[in-house]
Amino acid sequence: MSARPAQLSAGVLELLRLFVVVFFAGLGYQVASGLEPVDVRLGPLDTVSAGVLLGAAVGYVLGGVIARLTVRSVASAETSLRMRSTEQVLSGMLGGAIGVLSAAAVSWPLLLLGAQVITLPIFGFVVVTVGLLGYRIGLARRHELLAMFGASTGLAESSSGSPSLGRPAVLDTSVAIDGRIVDVVTAGFLTGTFLVPQPVIDELQGLADAGDDLRRARGRRGLQALEALRRQRTVDVEVIPDSVLEVPEVDAKLVRISLERGCALLTLDTNLAKAAALAGVSVMNLHALALALRPPVTAGDVVTVSLIKAGKEPGQAVGYLDDGTMVVAERSRERIGQDVSVAVTSVLTTANGRMVFSRPQAS
Repeated sequence: MSARPAQLSAGVLELLRLFVVVFFAGLGYQVASGLEPVDVRLGPLDTVSAGVLLGAAVGYVLGGVIARLTVRSVASAETSLRMRSTEQVLSGMLGGAIGVLSAAAVSWPLLLLGAQVITLPIFGFVVVTVGLLGYRIGLARRHELLAMFGASTGLAESSSGSPSLGRPAVLDTSVAIDGRIVDVVTAGFLTGTFLVPQPVIDELQGLADAGDDLRRARGRRGLQALEALRRQRTVDVEVIPDSVLEVPEVDAKLVRISLERGCALLTLDTNLAKAAALAGVSVMNLHALALALRPPVTAGDVVTVSLIKAGKEPGQAVGYLDDGTMVVAERSRERIGQDVSVAVTSVLTTANGRMVFSRPQAS
């Protein structure tokens, strides 16, 4: 199965090299045609033939280098496109098409200025350059572009009324592993651009390849969450290279990247959130958001909790509410394994969550 792609790549390399050889042979022909014969024994035909052969030889040597660089660039572009959503690809193609048509309309007079073997490559260079510019602009302004051209085909963004990130946000590894960011985006509470630094991808890949089952499951869940985000229409997921190679720690890299790019940091790590905030980074802490959205429990409320284990103090039993809040029930250790109605006596909120202290409800 791997031989066919290799044969295909070799065929493409030789085809690209042929184009380069033809170009330099034509260039050699044009140069030789304008030269006077240096020897009376050599006619103009011999001079032209020498120019063509010399140009073809130069083209053959340079063609291999140019063809390999081109194929590598295409492979790199393929890898980049795999991390983009369908809307991103379509908007980029639309912007590229507009750029190509605009460049062709403006630069076609170049074809009339001289021999086509010289002017045609210049024309192609201009068209490709402006087409690339159009592609990049199309990606950057895809929301407006799809709104203009995609309404009739159902490609226009349907996120009107949804809050958008004011600037790109850098995703932390903890957010990907947790996975709830996908539900937040699906619900329409976040739109915009998510930047995933390469160190985060490397860390998730390392977890996914770990020997420990728990770590492997966490890594795979994180990679699946990123893939699910990439398929969302209301967000852009962009993998960015590691621009701070001199910084060894991933958390420190995220802080530096956020500062350099002027981005927010999206994290679930409370300690990282505190460090980033001290460094001047705008932090979006999903853990703090989850705490804020938990159902309020206050002193005097009566709640039903399933006691599952003994507490630290004598007579205490511990259970959890549906939202994960830990409930410590006094004088209830003998009722472990039962659903018990308890009266809340106090609530303690910490950086790691909310703890509820209670006692059995008086009958």
